[in-house]
Amino acid sequence: MGSEEEPSQMRRAVVDSLAGAISGGISRTVTSPLDVIKIRFQVQLEPTTSWGVLQRDVYGPSKYTGLLQATKDILREEGLPGFWRGNVPALLMYMPYTAIQFAVLHKLKTFASGSSRTEDHLHLSPYLSYVSGALAGCAATLGSYPFDLLRTILASQGEPKVYPNMRSAFVDIIKTRGVQGLYCGLSPTLVEIIPYAGLQFGSYDTFKRSMMAWNRYRYSNLNLGSEDDSVSSFQLFLCGFAAGTFSKAACHPLDVVKKRFQVIFLS
Repeated sequence: MGSEEEPSQMRRAVVDSLAGAISGGISRTVTSPLDVIKIRFQVQLEPTTSWGVLQRDVYGPSKYTGLLQATKDILREEGLPGFWRGNVPALLMYMPYTAIQFAVLHKLKTFASGSSRTEDHLHLSPYLSYVSGALAGCAATLGSYPFDLLRTILASQGEPKVYPNMRSAFVDIIKTRGVQGLYCGLSPTLVEIIPYAGLQFGSYDTFKRSMMAWNRYRYSNLNLGSEDDSVSSFQLFLCGFAAGTFSKAACHPLDVVKKRFQVIFLS
């Protein structure tokens, strides 16, 4: 029986990985304008606060000072395509990243729980959920990092452009810095991804367990004769939204440091 369940669970993990990669690619394309603006703010050395703008004798003028102003400037200087700058390497990064992450996560949780059943993975302690997520994030980062670097470089450059496309950036990096140049900034990226992926998956499992407990409590109070703890698609969305927001907010300073290391190529 166990040998029959293992292929079924692995197929489910593969399907989940592919679904995550495809949906992630779609969401990445849709939200690319906000991602481009975020990267521009992250790599800008000058402050964006009103107080910082007043200290121009110390910091120099800030190109981007607010969301609306940055949107107008990018649209005026680069047109609509400017909001999707670096989107191709972002897609090439995200799809293998998601596939590797989910595959490794499934294997680690299977090893930790002694079962390949996804339902049994929910019984893991928060500590093991955090460690599994962190290790899966590290593996996915190592497998897709060059595309992340290219995305940051292309999305961060305004006008005039240093690299017109991904190919030119790739060739120049290889020519000037060798293959190791494609992994510039990897160390701060791993420092960021360990707490980020750990918090993301650890908090997601915690929120999902809490939602299941709430469903059991709700059904028992309604006297329906059963304790259905299944989680709806909307509840899963809420769990993912809360986990993603929490982990992003907590690790954003590390993401800024990572982006600064990556754009050293533009200096």
